[in-house]
Amino acid sequence: MKTKSRRMQENLKKITDELYSPVEAIELLKNTANAKFVETAEAHIVLGLNPKYADQQLRATVILPHGTGKTVRVAVITKGSKIEEAQQANADIVGSE
Repeated sequence: MKTKSRRMQENLKKITDELYSPVEAIELLKNTANAKFVETAEAHIVLGLNPKYADQQLRATVILPHGTGKTVRVAVITKGSKIEEAQQANADIVGSE
């Protein structure tokens, strides 16, 4: 059987066999994070929903704190007076052909 590292043994002393509230769990994650790289955590939550029924389907979007890193460009293909409207609305590329 493999022996546990010193860092692992120190982290195990901080953890007890109890249910933590979400705030306590996040604090514990931050206190036990001591790797030499950016660590990640996953959360698996049982919601008790049945996706077979339309009123119980869960759909959501998440806004990332620093975005995706890509710049958004808007291109408008139009004719006539709509070209000026698109330019006033700060479209990046405006044209009719």
